[in-house]
Amino acid sequence: MEPLLPYSHFENWVMALGIAVGSTALMYFVRCFTIRKLHQRAERSPGRLDEFAGKMLGATYVSFLLCIGVYLGSLFLVLPANYKIIVSRIAVAALVLQLVVWADAGLRAWRTQFMATHDDGARKASSLIMFFMLRLVTWTVAFLMMLDNFGFNITTLVASLGIGGIAVALATQNILGDLFASLSIMIDKPFEIGDFIIVGDALGAVEYIGLKTTRLRGLGGEQIVFSNGDLLKSRIHNHKRMQSRRVAFILRVAYGTPDAEMARIPQLVRAIVSARDDVDFERAHFFRYGEWSLDFEVVYHFKSPDYILHMDAQHAILLEVYRCFERERIQFAHPLSVIRVAEPSDPAGGWLPHTLARAGKTAPVADSTPARH
Repeated sequence: MEPLLPYSHFENWVMALGIAVGSTALMYFVRCFTIRKLHQRAERSPGRLDEFAGKMLGATYVSFLLCIGVYLGSLFLVLPANYKIIVSRIAVAALVLQLVVWADAGLRAWRTQFMATHDDGARKASSLIMFFMLRLVTWTVAFLMMLDNFGFNITTLVASLGIGGIAVALATQNILGDLFASLSIMIDKPFEIGDFIIVGDALGAVEYIGLKTTRLRGLGGEQIVFSNGDLLKSRIHNHKRMQSRRVAFILRVAYGTPDAEMARIPQLVRAIVSARDDVDFERAHFFRYGEWSLDFEVVYHFKSPDYILHMDAQHAILLEVYRCFERERIQFAHPLSVIRVAEPSDPAGGWLPHTLARAGKTAPVADSTPARH
């Protein structure tokens, strides 16, 4: 902006001083008014955004407002080039410093809110490390920007920091890998304390999430320890976040069961399962000729992820199926190995035990031993 009069005139200095004082007072008034409005909104409807904005604006320094006011007032004066450069650099430095103070205030407010809503000590420790690193990066970037603003060549410094950072990262890559994996667990939350998870052939409840390791309490009471980096590279099954359980079981019916009863079995099972309010029946089908049984597959969905309740429901369903088969005289299959001795008069193709029974004959059984399930 072109100055109105030479800087040596008294009127120009008075105008510049008035602009500096007036703009500073106006910015201070806007700051106070905005903070008061944000606090009122936060009291009416509590929200993190209003609280964060209020705390950030509360960290606005009057010296920053004064530097901006002086810079605006200097625009109305004719100053030597070196003086203009000094004023502008001071104003830019004040702006950078105020921006980093706002960012730091926002990070500290976020940390306070996070600590108030989380009781897990391990998660708090991880969050403290994360917030410290974020603040360190913020202040480092601001420091480099201020050096560059005052004319220092920061290229060599940045290159040195980069080389040093690479050397430190290579020397501590395992530790840093587990540390960043811990931060990833904290932010992404694939599991939390108390969740029951399965990782490979290990399963148990999450007992501790630390900076380097995560520990599970196995079903046998033993403690299973994973490094955070290895844990995130594995496939994790989180059973606590299960919405429902899909349950499938097989009913083995004896060979020789009449086809009319075979056709009724799916309807009988459907009626038993559908009678419960906590399950959704899916299907029941005769799906396989087994070595010693006729196999029916039954599938239903239990509406709760609770394992104990699921087992209670399955216990009741299987018991009711057993009672129903007793009433209908449907025989469960038993694993048997039957050996027959054929006679020359037997027709080719063999025989069935229930066919011989209807004919009044007895099948010659040489051996009957139970087989494995």
